Order: sequence, then C-alpha cells, then structure tokens
Amino acid sequence: MNTHTIRTIVGIIGNVISFFLFLSPMPTFIKIWKAKTVMQFKPDPYVVTALNCAVWVFYGMPFVHPDSLLVVTINGIGLFIEFLYIIVFYIYSDGPKRKKISIFLGVEIILFAILVFVTLTFLHGTKNRSMLVGILAVIMNIAMYASPLTVMRRVISTKSVKFMPFYLSLANFCNGGIWFAYAFLKFDPYILIPNGLGTLSGAIQLILYAKYYKSTNWDDEGKPNEVELQRNPDTV
Repeated sequence: MNTHTIRTIVGIIGNVISFFLFLSPMPTFIKIWKAKTVMQFKPDPYVVTALNCAVWVFYGMPFVHPDSLLVVTINGIGLFIEFLYIIVFYIYSDGPKRKKISIFLGVEIILFAILVFVTLTFLHGTKNRSMLVGILAVIMNIAMYASPLTVMRRVISTKSVKFMPFYLSLANFCNGGIWFAYAFLKFDPYILIPNGLGTLSGAIQLILYAKYYKSTNWDDEGKPNEVELQRNPDTV
C-alpha cells in the first residue's frame, strides 16, 4: 500500500475513535433530560468545542488545506453533536444560563465569521490560509488539552484514580496517537502538534492510573462528574 492509502485508513480509524469521544458526554445529557434540569453542569465545554470543531472544518476545506476530507467529516459530525448538547442544555437551563449560552454562541459566530472573512479576503493561496487557520486551531486545541490537568493534579494529591475514568484516558491516548500518525504520514504540523500533546497527556494519565490504582479507595460514593473536566472535544 502507498502512503496515501495508509493515511486514509488511519484517518478512517481516527474518525471512528473521535466519534465515540464526541459521544462520551451522552450519559450526562441523559441525566439532564431525565431530571429536566442542568443541575450544576456547565455548558462551557460544549460551546467551546463547537467553535473548535467549526475552525477545524474550515481548516479542512479544499480552498484552505487540500486533501483533508477526513478532518472535515469528523469535525462536521462533532459540530452537529455539540449543537445537540447545547440545545438540550438551553432547553433545561434557567434564564441566566440561557442568556449566557446565547451570548457565548453569538460571540463565537462573530469570531468565526471574522476568521472566514479575513482568510478568504486577504489571504491568497492554501499555504497562507492553512497557516492562519491552523495556528488558531492549534492554540485552541492546546488550551483544551489543559483541562485534564485538573484531574491529574487531583489524582496525584489524593493518590486515587477513582475520578479519572480509565477508558476515557485510554480513548484520549488512542485518539491523539492515531491523528498524530495521520498528520505524520503527510506532514501537517497543525494537526501533528496538538495531537502529539494529546498523546502525551493520555500517556501520563495511563501511567498515573497504573501507579495509583492499588492505593485507590473504591468504596467511597458520590462521584463528581470528572468526565466534564477530562473530555477532549477537539479531537483533531
């Protein structure tokens, strides 16, 4: 098989893994739907992830970065899923939270529109367009990869991995690794850098899990929703 075929296969695998990562908050929203209230959950991760997906979809467009169809497909799906989460959040939120969501979404739409306008109006050629959109996407991804640090810090301080889901850590590691390989096969630094960091983050989580598994007290009840803190919504 040639490099293009291998890259396509790797990208398809990445799409599948990323799809299930996008679905990882589903239990939270089932809980919200049953309770008819958002309780103490926050909409911020989903609103931010929606913008992140939109930027990556734009990055993968042929007139910005050619040969990135698989980046467009998974982030397009992710964008749709995140909007479903936001809609559920909006329906079951009170007035102040609805206002906050509306303001955040309005700001995101304006910022995204400015990005599209500047890119298509003032930048000519896919190289320049890829650079601007890619750098912004990398910055957003790196910022989002910082979220598991909260969980890892708690694991180290409590010597307990009870609130760091193993399968989510494993999925994050695999997701980062597969997209790192995808970017490496046809060198794309804007996908390579954030997913390299994501792979490292996932590996550290797995190491911590192995180290502190035996010292974890599994009998305590009342688990906080650490998935909200750890989930990685930009998958690529």
